[in-house]
Amino acid sequence: MNIYTKTGDNGSTNLMKLQNVSKTDDRIQCLGTIDELTSQIGAVKASETDGDARKELERIQRNLMKIMAAIADQFNKEHKFPENEVNRLEEEIDRLEAGFERKKEFVLPGSNPKSAQIDIARTIARRAERTLIMVDKKFNADPGAKKYMNRLADYFYMLARYNDYLAEQGNRYKDNTDKINAEKAGLANLHKEVAPRMVNEDLVNAVVKKLGLGRNRIDLDTAKKLIEKVEEHAAVMGLSAVIAVCGPDGNMVAVHVMDNAFLASFDIAMKKAYTSVAVKMTTQKLGELAQPGGTFYGIDKADNGRMIIFGGGVPLYDGDTIIGGLGISGGVSEVDAELAEFGASALAEILG
Repeated sequence: MNIYTKTGDNGSTNLMKLQNVSKTDDRIQCLGTIDELTSQIGAVKASETDGDARKELERIQRNLMKIMAAIADQFNKEHKFPENEVNRLEEEIDRLEAGFERKKEFVLPGSNPKSAQIDIARTIARRAERTLIMVDKKFNADPGAKKYMNRLADYFYMLARYNDYLAEQGNRYKDNTDKINAEKAGLANLHKEVAPRMVNEDLVNAVVKKLGLGRNRIDLDTAKKLIEKVEEHAAVMGLSAVIAVCGPDGNMVAVHVMDNAFLASFDIAMKKAYTSVAVKMTTQKLGELAQPGGTFYGIDKADNGRMIIFGGGVPLYDGDTIIGGLGISGGVSEVDAELAEFGASALAEILG
């Protein structure tokens, strides 16, 4: 059967149990607008990398299809919209709002591509709600559907602002990384100019220490020594772990896998090390602040899921300078955190 039927050439179409309904009918206008909204949500979903967020958007699409079915088949009680879906959407709005401090000012859409697409979905949702109210005036619409459509635009507004917040945090991290790289380049040039005139490396280190410069990142040799000490302590504890060390930019310097360590621990250990330098605190502390209502609630959804909010990640310091991060994964959160703290204290001995 061809996709085109030619039955609508005269400006009419059919609903489930009604034929020759004008395409200007409020019900047809509403169905078309909700269909447009569903497609726009698809565009947002296609750019989403977080699996949970994709599932939520798909759930919304399926709910919109239920509303469309109720409009097309008005007297079928099977299409009654469930009240729990309205409650769920309200919970999602509250969860997003708790994850950041919302600006109390008018927002100009378009600060980043993703939130711009979500704002388009928001405006279509409002238009779809208006067309549904027009249908309600003449034919009666499902009360639950009206509530859901009213909440949906609020949800997309909050989702767009949450993505603005995540993008802003990402830009700040990038700016800090660029600053670190610039400082590294400056120190490298300084070393090229000064090193030929130094008698030995001990003299260089003495001058650097005197000036209060210290190291600006952990090197491979130091990372290997640290891993060795952590591995010895893990063996004493009876723990088979993955030990990851990254630089202050979050890039891995060394990763060591002990025998019989869990396969999943490899990725988790690296994420713990990364998180500790990204937020400049232990992942155990971050976990406390990421509880519902906390300052960092929802941060585990940020940065494409790279943030870890349970114990085992610690920033590594040389004096007051973060030179890297240590991530441990092998046991329960408390054990990983204890081993990571041991590693942080052992670093001081290694650095001398």
